[in-house]
Amino acid sequence: MLSGKKILLGITGSIAAYKIPYLIRMLRKEGAEVQVLLSPFAREFVTPLTLFTLSNREVLTEFHDPKNGKWHSHIDLALWADLMILAPLTANSMAKMVNGQADNLLMTTYLSARCPVLFAPAMDLDMYKHHSTQGNIRALQARGHVLIAPTEGELASGLCGEGRMEEPEKIFETIKTQLKKKESLTGKKVLITAGPTYEAMDPVRFIGNHSTGLMGYSIARSFAERGAEVFLVSGPTNLHIDHPNVYRIDINTAEEMYKACLKLYDDTDIAVLSAAVADFRPILQNSEKIKKKDKPASIELENTKDILAELGKQKKDQVLVGFALETEDELSNAKKKIKNKNLDFIVLNSLKDKGAGFRSPTNKITILDKMGNQKKIELKAKQEVAEDIVDEVLAYLNI
Repeated sequence: MLSGKKILLGITGSIAAYKIPYLIRMLRKEGAEVQVLLSPFAREFVTPLTLFTLSNREVLTEFHDPKNGKWHSHIDLALWADLMILAPLTANSMAKMVNGQADNLLMTTYLSARCPVLFAPAMDLDMYKHHSTQGNIRALQARGHVLIAPTEGELASGLCGEGRMEEPEKIFETIKTQLKKKESLTGKKVLITAGPTYEAMDPVRFIGNHSTGLMGYSIARSFAERGAEVFLVSGPTNLHIDHPNVYRIDINTAEEMYKACLKLYDDTDIAVLSAAVADFRPILQNSEKIKKKDKPASIELENTKDILAELGKQKKDQVLVGFALETEDELSNAKKKIKNKNLDFIVLNSLKDKGAGFRSPTNKITILDKMGNQKKIELKAKQEVAEDIVDEVLAYLNI
């Protein structure tokens, strides 16, 4: 299944680099093209000659080769690849990835990559457990990169613990799985809503909520990386997404989101409405800022339109997925929404669960379907939760 697939393999300066020739051999036997990039220090652990012999391609470390005058374009390398994997990945190179430090050919190529990115850390146990390293791992996962978590075992320091790079056979299987996922939704159109809505009281103040949009953006990225054409209707957020398969439509209010969704829905195969849409808005919206001396005794509210219910009414062959953020009677309320809004699935999370909900890089959910089945997803990074949600949709479609 890897015949003709183009893989960028970045190796950084870890003793675990000695395992990588085995990975290259497995990839080449399956028909993949492998371009090896070395960080400058990686050459101390594995020789370019060994890697060249196995990959049958020039091994690259520097931008410019003074021997033949050849320039190696990081942009061309990044555009060439179907997938990029960094293994082993040191704590230092991981920090460079997170902070955009482009001080060598490998890092500049990573920063230009548009393909799925996998990373397999390797370091001593205390370095791996350090809060800065764990924060960097979460940051890379939030970008949609796939962590191949290290295992426990004997480390180069002589200590035993977590930090040992996963074995080449497991890395190889993960690469195959990711490349298979990349094409599973080609030709499908997906509608995603994300973030909050802001319902104005005056030009300065609004009714809103604490949603950052991270869950919705993670879902959009996951669908896009599997080949789908994604239309992301986004409320106000500081998040960015640069995947070529994602088309972002920015809105501010519930009414604007309602109109955008109805315009797109007829041509949609799958819709996942994860936005935290305001249920109410002020009836009166002052054209000028309300002065402190003129503060209203009360603010009269009216209902906003129920986007999910309206899409449920118009549903034909689409798969429709809703979200429910509850603080009480969670399961009961979620089950009612499935029936009342004609949903195929609902994703339930509770503000009572630590690390779930708004302003958190993690989430803990339960997926309920219209047949009464429930699947609990334990606390993990929101990008990983997004993968689980997309997996459920694919299973429902028998893809």
